[in-house]
Amino acid sequence: MSKRAVLEVIALGVEDAVAAQAGGADRLELVTDMAADGLTPSAATVAGIRRAVDISLRVMIRLADGFAAGDVDRLVRVAGELREAGAEEFVLGFLDAGGAVDLAAVERVVGVLDGCPWTFHRAIDRAADRDALRKQLDGMPGLDTYLTAGSPDGVDDGLPVLLDERRRRGEPGYEQRLLVGGGLRLEHVPELRAAGIDAFHIGGAARPGGWEAPVSADAVARWRSALDVTRR
Repeated sequence: MSKRAVLEVIALGVEDAVAAQAGGADRLELVTDMAADGLTPSAATVAGIRRAVDISLRVMIRLADGFAAGDVDRLVRVAGELREAGAEEFVLGFLDAGGAVDLAAVERVVGVLDGCPWTFHRAIDRAADRDALRKQLDGMPGLDTYLTAGSPDGVDDGLPVLLDERRRRGEPGYEQRLLVGGGLRLEHVPELRAAGIDAFHIGGAARPGGWEAPVSADAVARWRSALDVTRR
């Protein structure tokens, strides 16, 4: 029997969080404003969700649409406020105008996270050079996960990249867990699980009624069941 795969679900509020946990999610990514692909939620929202569920929460640090850091001083302030509100896990990632990792911005934000675990999000799928980005971030305190579809266009296009990066697990820059998300569908799961990928991220797939509707515990439970099938 393979080890249990991690299922992370996007939550916008308490109702989403409770339904996701009821359906079998292991972790939540907390965001607001999905029209901008997910921005930082308020500290009050984070605190309310923390009171409502007991699974892990990763909080987005992103203040505007796109992958530029923007006002880094404000990012640092927001990260500190989230820490003070009790957040212990985070999601972030910044690119410069040329598509390289904005190392200065990442380092400044990570510097106020006190070593907390964090995910570098799908900015990697827009990077000019994924391998270079990974190697530049190698050894960054707390970085334990890359959220990626393998391609800016989603898992359908990115599958070969995901499988190649999984094969490289353990090389410098490739020690982190692959968390697959972005156009992910249930039919992708068997091949990804067979390759040893053990973490999956869903947003719209947890909301059959669309982003205006809350997370469906039943939809999450279908994903939980699919991930719990024995890996070949």
